[in-house]
Amino acid sequence: MKNSGVININKPEGYTSHDVVARLRRKLGIKRVGHTGTLDPMATGVLPVCFGKDTRLIEYYDHDWKTYEAELELGKVTDTMDITGEVLEECEVINITAEDIESLASRYRGTITQIPPKYSALKVNGRPLYKYAREGQEIDIESKKREVDIRHFEFISIDISLKKVSFTVTCSKGTYIRSICSEIGDLLGVGATMTKLKRTKNGVFSVKSAYDLENVLEMSEAELDSIILSGESTIVNLRKLVLRSGSESFYLNGRIIERKYYMTDEDDCGIKSYKSKLANKELFDITEDELNYFGDIYRLYSEDGEFLGTCRLNNDGNLKPEKVMGSRN
Repeated sequence: MKNSGVININKPEGYTSHDVVARLRRKLGIKRVGHTGTLDPMATGVLPVCFGKDTRLIEYYDHDWKTYEAELELGKVTDTMDITGEVLEECEVINITAEDIESLASRYRGTITQIPPKYSALKVNGRPLYKYAREGQEIDIESKKREVDIRHFEFISIDISLKKVSFTVTCSKGTYIRSICSEIGDLLGVGATMTKLKRTKNGVFSVKSAYDLENVLEMSEAELDSIILSGESTIVNLRKLVLRSGSESFYLNGRIIERKYYMTDEDDCGIKSYKSKLANKELFDITEDELNYFGDIYRLYSEDGEFLGTCRLNNDGNLKPEKVMGSRN
């Protein structure tokens, strides 16, 4: 079986992201296993899990857009902003129309400011906020507000009689969907809490191509090998550079690479197979306008298409090795 890679897991409800990692660690027999974006236990959907040396690439998923389908219930407020929490308030939903709700969509497009929920994994002084909340300790979460980017927001179902509203949202890392649900209820004057959450897309990963956890745990080694993706093929938010032949040892030994020793897409490389080998985004459900590139971190390849690792493009045009992953042999 492969000793490194990425598996696109469809997380079931009731599991923490850590639960998924723990079960896959036992299945794979590898200690180095990590997920690329936390999902709450009530949430389902895409959870990419890296293992082996590809766990070093997890930070490069930070710029990936994430898409969610969420449902909220109007007229109910909980302490956690979702249905798993303690109900603090309930009220009737009257004098609200679908048009009233639709008019709020424009508020959730572009850059918005959010205050993290007090029941969240955001750490303050090394401890997640939810631990303070469970202990009844008051923490200044107002000072932790942040800006997040929303690429797409659309209401997909509004049923006033059932008090249920669902929407889809594509957003940047750090966006709290629970907060959006709660705020929609506040704006309508009746309160709301999130009742369902499903992540349908995470960068190149789609729920359509995700594998149910239980099925993965029952797979043979051969079946597992067939679903494992190479880490470098999934970090398409890093642009690509190619080292000129003979320069690989300099990079692999951590030396700065001068501009004349590498090629960009714009260079006349004369390598016909280069782009076809590395056009990874064509293998996934993602388009060019969905990419959210890192500014100065690149994937680096040899002329024959071997992935060497990542590098930082300095202002002087030279490359500084970041995560060296190619073989020195």
